[in-house]
Amino acid sequence: MSEYPPGGSHALTPTGDVGAAARADAGGSTAIGDALKDVTRDISTLMQQEVALAKAELKQSTSRISQSIGMYAGAGVAAFLFLMFISITVWWAIGNSTGRSWAALIVAIIWLIIAGILALVARSRLRKTSGLSQTTDTLGKVPNALKGHEEENR
Repeated sequence: MSEYPPGGSHALTPTGDVGAAARADAGGSTAIGDALKDVTRDISTLMQQEVALAKAELKQSTSRISQSIGMYAGAGVAAFLFLMFISITVWWAIGNSTGRSWAALIVAIIWLIIAGILALVARSRLRKTSGLSQTTDTLGKVPNALKGHEEENR
């Protein structure tokens, strides 16, 4: 006589193996486990791809920005030298009629006005700079993809 009730989860199989019957009952949970494992792996892959995309976008943007900064620096040095000599010329020209000290003050005020205008223009352009637009767009589509509603992303 067996100590397990017949037909229960511990029922003996024709070969007398108690574990085989338990494994046969758990067949559905194995499929769910595999599905969860696949979903987890897919989400992990998706997140790794998003991180890789963000890194690539950031690297490309950084490269373009650093090249532009270098070019602006070179242009700035050349422009500074040009403006310095123009300022000296204007200072001497005004100084011939008003005196050198008043001429220097007039030229300095002109440069202060120009610096203010340039600062305002630079500030407005920096505000228009976009960051990781493609990464932001694709990350926004992830929730619909996880729900199985990819058609809403189009």
